[in-house]
Amino acid sequence: MTRSELHMEKPKSKFMLMSIVLMGCLAAAFTALYFYSQSLITIEAPKKELGEKIIIQLPSGKSVFTYENLIVEEEGKLFYKGERNTLDLTGGTIVYEEWD
Repeated sequence: MTRSELHMEKPKSKFMLMSIVLMGCLAAAFTALYFYSQSLITIEAPKKELGEKIIIQLPSGKSVFTYENLIVEEEGKLFYKGERNTLDLTGGTIVYEEWD
């Protein structure tokens, strides 16, 4: 084999090049469809009606800012019942005020 034959370009297979391009296009299309479908899915929590905003003035001078529907009165005692805890607010006075 001569030097000129070694350096001559050999005809490459167009089938291999076309299959790589096609696989790349398919991968891009599936990736785009995946991210598009993920953007369509939204999960929203239901809104709870908590009532008016109130302030409870405790006998110690401290204030508790909460909502009206979270306050429960049982057997003459005043309780705050949240999702995870319950506080005894007996002796506190309820003031209906807007707070931020």
